[in-house]
Amino acid sequence: MPNPNTAREYVRIYNRAAWDKQVENGNEWTVPFSDQVIDGARRGVWQILLTDSKPMPRDWFRELDGLDVLCLASGWGQQGPVLAGAGARVTVFDNSPRQLEGDRTVTQKHNLELTTVEGGMRDLGVFQSESYDLIFHPVSNISVPEIRPVWNEAFRVLKHVGTMLAGIVNPIMYTFDNKLVDEQRVIQVKYALPFRHNQHHLAGKARYRWRG
Repeated sequence: MPNPNTAREYVRIYNRAAWDKQVENGNEWTVPFSDQVIDGARRGVWQILLTDSKPMPRDWFRELDGLDVLCLASGWGQQGPVLAGAGARVTVFDNSPRQLEGDRTVTQKHNLELTTVEGGMRDLGVFQSESYDLIFHPVSNISVPEIRPVWNEAFRVLKHVGTMLAGIVNPIMYTFDNKLVDEQRVIQVKYALPFRHNQHHLAGKARYRWRG
């Protein structure tokens, strides 16, 4: 259990509660994929997102059958089950217990080779070095205050001939008025870079979006 008395763990606790709440609210990134999607993955017909809208090219992936894959901060019942359906041995590592429930539900229903582990992405100490052929890391590291520990830990658990696929948010996104974008579809610069939450008062919706 994280210690809320340390700044490092406070961030993890905050984000965990926020994403558990998103599951309750039915956020699109927390809804497990349908039976049809998983069945398609087993037939070799599949696609997944690394960022928010554009499916990844299939030729970015090696042959998945038998590969050890870590879905890092990716517990949504979506990418992990698809990769497992396509033949990989998948570990889904995420900070949100409620999101991991989605992965377990799909795994049990489809008898997938998928394991879930709860934890913060800056500490992968539960895994041995050089454990994974592929790390799939969608846009999620915006939820941690320092990124170097994430890269260091990913490098440690990745095999020397392995691959890491990571989704990154362009910092220019933080300059826009998100409330205006959501309500009026108007893109207007409002904030300066580098963006800091303690210098700006964001609406709750935007705060959930950027901090997880």
